Parts: sequence; C-alpha cells; structure tokens
Amino acid sequence: MKIGICGCGAFSACFVTLFRAHPLVDEVVLADIEAERTAQMADANDIKRRVDGFDELLKTDVDAIAIFTQRQLHGPMAVAAMRAGKHVYSAVPMGISIQEIEAIVKTAAETKKLYMMGETSYYYPCTIFCRGKFQSGEMGKFVYAEAQYHHDMQHMYKSFQRSGGDDWRKLAGLPPMYYPTHSTSMILSCTGAHATEVSCMGYSDSHEDGIFRAGANYWDNVFSNESALMRTSDGGVIRVNEMRRIGWRSPVDSVYMNFYGELSSYEQTALNQCYAHRDLDKPAEDVSDLMKLSTSLERHGYVAELEKNSSHDFYSGVAKVHDTARLPEVYRKLANGHSGSHQFLVDDFVTALHNSTLPPCHAWSSARWNIPGLVAHESAKQGGVKLTIPDLGDVPADYPFKNAD
Repeated sequence: MKIGICGCGAFSACFVTLFRAHPLVDEVVLADIEAERTAQMADANDIKRRVDGFDELLKTDVDAIAIFTQRQLHGPMAVAAMRAGKHVYSAVPMGISIQEIEAIVKTAAETKKLYMMGETSYYYPCTIFCRGKFQSGEMGKFVYAEAQYHHDMQHMYKSFQRSGGDDWRKLAGLPPMYYPTHSTSMILSCTGAHATEVSCMGYSDSHEDGIFRAGANYWDNVFSNESALMRTSDGGVIRVNEMRRIGWRSPVDSVYMNFYGELSSYEQTALNQCYAHRDLDKPAEDVSDLMKLSTSLERHGYVAELEKNSSHDFYSGVAKVHDTARLPEVYRKLANGHSGSHQFLVDDFVTALHNSTLPPCHAWSSARWNIPGLVAHESAKQGGVKLTIPDLGDVPADYPFKNAD
C-alpha cells in the first residue's frame, strides 16, 4: 500500500520512519505547505515523492493519508480525505466539535473507508495491564477510575511556536477538554463502556503570557485547567483532569490512571504502581516492573545514539506488558515513543488495512473518547451544570472492517 503523510513537523518525524519501514507499505509520500520542511524530512528518510500540501496529496494514488497537522484541522481534513477515497490515520484529537466528529463517523460509514485516531494512551503499559485484568473478570464490576493529563503550557511553548507562527498563542489557548483522549481512552478502552453525563469545573487562568483569556484565542477560552466528573454506561464514575497550567513535571510521564473494581484495583503514582485485592488473604502487589519502560538495547533495539536522549515522548522504550512479538522484526532497530505506543499505532493501522479488520482506535470508539471532553467544556462554561453526553453508537453491521478473529 501507499501512505501519504500530511504535516512534516517534529511529531510526524517519529511516524514517517515507522510507516516507511513497515513491510506492508510500498511507498510513503510527503506533503506540507512549507516546502523546506518537506524536503528535510524526505531527504532524511530517502523519500522520493513529495507534494505541496494536503489538496495536492488528495490527488495522488496513495491508499491512505496520515494527518499530523494542527489540532483544529484534523476533523475537516479527515472527512475530505475519506471523500477523496483515502483511508485515514489522524493524530489526536479526532475533532474539536461534536459536529466535526459526527461528520467523521458519518463519512466513514458512507464511504466504507477506515478511520483510525492515533491515541497513544491506548497502548500505555498501565492501560494494557488494567484492560487485561478487567476483561478477564479478575477486577469484578467497574466502580470508579481517574485519569489525568498534566502538561504545563510552559513545556509546550516551542511546539506551538513551530506550528502556529506569529499567532501561536491563539492556537495554544485550546480548551483543555478539547484534548481529552489521553485520559478518557485509558479508562473507557478497559471497560468498553461510554460516558453518559458530565459535570466539569474550570480554572480561570491569570498567567502573564495571556494565552487563556477572553478574546485572546480562537475559542474565547479562559480555562487553563479543567476537571470533569462523568457517569458511565455501566453505572461507574470517572474523573478526568486536563491541566495546562500546573507546577508539575513528572520524572516519568504526564499521563496517569487509577482504576478501581469491586474485586481488585490498580493505583499509579509517578514512581510506583500497585495492584491490590479486596480479599485480605491476597497481599498487594508492586507491579511497577511490568510497566517500567526499558532503556536497554536488548529490550527495544534502539540505535545507541537514541539511548542518550531522555525524551519520553519520542524515545521511550517498551514494557514487559507490551506484546512486541507481534510487531515487524524491522521495528526492533527503530525508535519508539510515548510509552512504547508509536510502533503499535502504525502496525495496527497498516495491518487493519491489509486484513480489513478494525483497529482498536476506530471512528466509533474514538468518538466515545473525544465527545465527553467537548461536552465537559460546555459544562465548565456553565459553572459545572450536569450535561448529557451524546453517543454515536457502535460500528454499523455493513462496515467492511470487522473485528479480528
């Protein structure tokens, strides 16, 4: 198959290498509105074909387009790509309005094209661990969970400046709950339920950079931090924190989850992870070793120079809970990122196209992870009033991509 990649920034650089190296991919075509960026990435990866932007990429013979552009562009571009006959892989978020997400789901159903959102947290070690324990029945009925994405705006200045130009502050003021899927996917992918109602409170920002101010950003958003409490369709409760102005920089990660069932539960801190049981005869277990990201060449096959880089986002290893045996052999010598998720994301998308199977982060599951945050922000704007979360349903019976056996 042929994959077109739109957006040649720092994040997409991690994925260009993985798409190009995948044994089921014949060719990668690059597109960016900045020709210099495209040329640099093409030369670094020995890619011959490059085009000037998204519209030109739609006219090519690629089978799928991977979208790595600014957050507010993902939704409309995904719809346009599917209407042009292309399958879609999109970086998060899926869209920044319910209408955009509805359009993606509707278009996927009508065109029979595959849409996959590149949600890294689905593949985080803690998510894999809890998903396995819960779906085996060991944790019992779901009671409560909390997940959080604590990423201070100061740590993101450079990335917004690279992609936003002179107007970067207007883009940086995105409501935190418009970017909720790192948190929501961790919990909801474990239980299979969806959020049904939400109450959310916002923290009105006063930082001197003026990013989160009325009239200062495209969304007239004043909240730098938002905390939501949600009811789920299985009767449980979840709390989601999306923080962009907080005095915290984790030595390990910015995404966390605690997960509680009637029979057993999982708790995570910055440095330790514990699995405990209701049965007093069963001692609590320190499961940190299962989730610890490896930095050794034997575990993930990095080239030596990458081991010197401590960036979790782009150069993380893998954990013992990761099923690395299912990945292409060539990936053992390539960089991973975001707690070992990058290689699984690319392989799931490419394999799904090849086998006509559903990847886990398909359009309908992604909608259930994204929409709760959009409704939560509306609740915060109304002082925390409880609002109903619309659900777009399950995968249609006539959709050609089916669950793998």
